[in-house]
Amino acid sequence: MASDIVTAAVLLIGDEILSGRTKDINAGFIAERLTELGIDLKEIRVVADEEPAIIEALNALRARYTYVFTTGGIGPTHDDITADAVANAFGVKLPIHPKVEADMRIHFADRLNEARLRMARVPEGGELFYAEGIIAPGFRIGNVFVMAGVPKIMQSMFAAIAPGLKTGPKVLSETILANAKEGDVGTPLGEIQKRHPETSIGSYPFQDERGHNTNLVIRARDPDELARVKAEVLAMLDQVHAEVPV
Repeated sequence: MASDIVTAAVLLIGDEILSGRTKDINAGFIAERLTELGIDLKEIRVVADEEPAIIEALNALRARYTYVFTTGGIGPTHDDITADAVANAFGVKLPIHPKVEADMRIHFADRLNEARLRMARVPEGGELFYAEGIIAPGFRIGNVFVMAGVPKIMQSMFAAIAPGLKTGPKVLSETILANAKEGDVGTPLGEIQKRHPETSIGSYPFQDERGHNTNLVIRARDPDELARVKAEVLAMLDQVHAEVPV
């Protein structure tokens, strides 16, 4: 089973995210889509618009995971340096792509300037993909997908690349309302987890009209194993409720 697992990381690029000026929603969108595809998102990083930081993060992530998805920094301005950093991380040149340039000359005509032409630069060996209705492409090189930071454009780009991604067995999940405080279920829940190391059991406290409560989320790829762990958790909760008044 382990050999079938497909993993991924997301690299968010942009000073505006780190400063708080832009509230990121791209990571959540990608995480949801990857889960639907059976791809395990293992890591999310945020780096500034600084080439050494981008290169360092990208090289670490692409060596560790099946796929890396980057967002941000492929626009027309001087601080959009993602394409430069990706090319340098792979040790390739960053020429203007002839097809993209030709498309831009038709689309922009006399409005095509040096800034817009920056978006036609693609690392050697890069494969193009597009958001619907957008002339400037994203690109793939190796196991890295470089996408725009604007959420609507990024989402359209992801839709374009999703059919070609290698996928793995999907993770199934069950959510159980514990009707108990997290501290009351922590120890027995840990014992169940030890007996089922291939299953993930998460504990998420919150407050409702009853006061402190907890959602327990069980995740597994094997539906039979998921059912077994769910039964153990429910039996554990019955015992906790008998010992601790709800």
